[in-house]
Amino acid sequence: MSPTVAMILALALGTYAFRLVGPALHGRVEIPPRVRDLLSAGAVVLLAALLATGALTEGGGFAGWARPAGVLAAGLLAWRRAPFAVVVLGAAATAAVLRALGVA
Repeated sequence: MSPTVAMILALALGTYAFRLVGPALHGRVEIPPRVRDLLSAGAVVLLAALLATGALTEGGGFAGWARPAGVLAAGLLAWRRAPFAVVVLGAAATAAVLRALGVA
């Protein structure tokens, strides 16, 4: 068996075991409220970091001003509770117009 196949099998077994632990321990382990709050805050911070790196960087450098402006437009549209398609099209249109105007 090649090392690649062994690694794939090990990851598959680990994933299955990780998913099995949730239902198996449900009701047996009590997570303190403070830990629950920290996990919730951690998820928000992780999503914000992913958004920031995706919006601001490309290839290890600054992505230019058009992409962050498109993300900002999408954020404003989502905040105003626009439909998802409008949010995506608004972000794409904002970035496209800025790039057409020469704002990289």
